[in-house]
Amino acid sequence: MTKTVFVVPDMSCEHCVRRITQVLSDAGYGDVEVLLSEKLVKVSTDKPEEVMEILEDAGYPASIKG
Repeated sequence: MTKTVFVVPDMSCEHCVRRITQVLSDAGYGDVEVLLSEKLVKVSTDKPEEVMEILEDAGYPASIKG
């Protein structure tokens, strides 16, 4: 799997970090790193579109950094 970095501009607090970590964990993503100060989420995935959909459904629209 590839480590993909997502930009999540609406992430603003520790609650956001916990929520993002939880929804990705619930979807089976175990290797998740959330960087609140940089508004980034790093996920090991071969399906970045799926991760973006999960984040958007949770209220956190994301894009791939690059």
